[in-house]
Amino acid sequence: MLSFKSSNIQRHQACSRRTFLQAGVLGLTGFTLADLLRAEEQAGVRASSKAIINVHLDGGPPHMDMIDLKPEAPAEIRGEFQPIATNVSGLKLCEMLPRIAANANQFAFIRSLVGSAGVHDAFQCQSGFRKKDMLSVGGRPALGSVISKLKGSPQDRAPSFVDIMQGRGLVRNSARPGFLGPAHQPFRPDISELFKRELEKGMQGELKRLGTDHQVSLKLNPSLSIQRLENRTTLLSELDSIRRQVDASGMMDAMDRFSQQAVSILTSGRMADAMDFSKEDPASLARYTPLSRKADPRFYTTEGPDAVKKFLLARRLIEAGVRCVSISISDFDTHSSNFDRLRQILPIVDHGLTTLVTDLEERGMLDDVTIVAWGEFGRTPRINSKKGGRDHWPRVGPAILAGGGMQTGQVIGKTDRTASAVIQRPVDYKDVFATLYHNLGIDPHAVTLIDPRGRPQYLLDEGQRLMELA
Repeated sequence: MLSFKSSNIQRHQACSRRTFLQAGVLGLTGFTLADLLRAEEQAGVRASSKAIINVHLDGGPPHMDMIDLKPEAPAEIRGEFQPIATNVSGLKLCEMLPRIAANANQFAFIRSLVGSAGVHDAFQCQSGFRKKDMLSVGGRPALGSVISKLKGSPQDRAPSFVDIMQGRGLVRNSARPGFLGPAHQPFRPDISELFKRELEKGMQGELKRLGTDHQVSLKLNPSLSIQRLENRTTLLSELDSIRRQVDASGMMDAMDRFSQQAVSILTSGRMADAMDFSKEDPASLARYTPLSRKADPRFYTTEGPDAVKKFLLARRLIEAGVRCVSISISDFDTHSSNFDRLRQILPIVDHGLTTLVTDLEERGMLDDVTIVAWGEFGRTPRINSKKGGRDHWPRVGPAILAGGGMQTGQVIGKTDRTASAVIQRPVDYKDVFATLYHNLGIDPHAVTLIDPRGRPQYLLDEGQRLMELA
């Protein structure tokens, strides 16, 4: 487990090897750092801060209860929520999203997301691919891992890819490096003290089987002695190049990389500062704090009001130099009590997204940062009569985009009168990723990665940029 020390040592631009060892970080595994994107560099962009904030609406968000209401449909389809007007002519959204409605010109709403694998994980929202794609060689990498690979640098003072998803993102290992190997895993800090996220019983068992080293603590670990760390470093340096070449897992290279990356993180202190809300301006912090705080959620897997600050944490990480941040808002798996659950969770999404967009715009960052909010699929148009819920519906789902210099204030796609099927402009997950890559300055159909067999693989094998957003 990685440990950081929250003290002056983090703020020094350099430190002695012995001081570094005393901080207890040479034994780290499980995250990556990256330099500026190679594609940006090739395009002549200097000191670019282009980034992605990927918001996973964990469990499968119901499109017909959010951005594609059908008020003329029968009651068992239209549900309990009413549409409200927005600041975009002709566009109506759910009454539970009043802030987004008042700022709809800042968002693009996709009502026709198709191609879902129909499984409960965030991998398709992280990569565009299904988890079985290239599984024999490790699977496809998440976008953040691709960014790391394009030009990774141990000298970066912040990770290029940070995964702060709680729930399916961690348990189902959605933010994974695939065939790129362990050197390009995301940095996965422990945010359990900041945000409580209860997992379903089955997922609790999955998490337990993962062990205890799947997250990173930002606290000093006093159990790591200098002698132990020095021995570990010596052992690593004595491993010969032949052994590294035959290490199919990539762990030897990863350990080398992580040891160097730890120095950059430790001496800069950017990550620790970004995770510390006490360093945020109180007025700014207040904007991400809901005015009315309800009691603890009735549904134990649903986020509490403090989850709005996940959006603030994402912004702070981007400011610290992170290129891709993945967060999750849970729990949209509304097989029962769909509307009561949404009354708790939609205000979090509504408050968080609008505050984040406004905040980025005021800071002059909105054109550089692309935000996407979506889930693994939509939900059934018809309400199940016994439990008052909506079940899985892979045929169509929603997505909301903002920032990135895109043309917002519009709707893309159309469904039939019951929101059951797309009848106009289907949009695949890979189309959205083609747009994300474009906003980062990368052509996913021109850039390749070499897989373990030595074969070049394009970042995307299909998918076209959404020209409506150009």
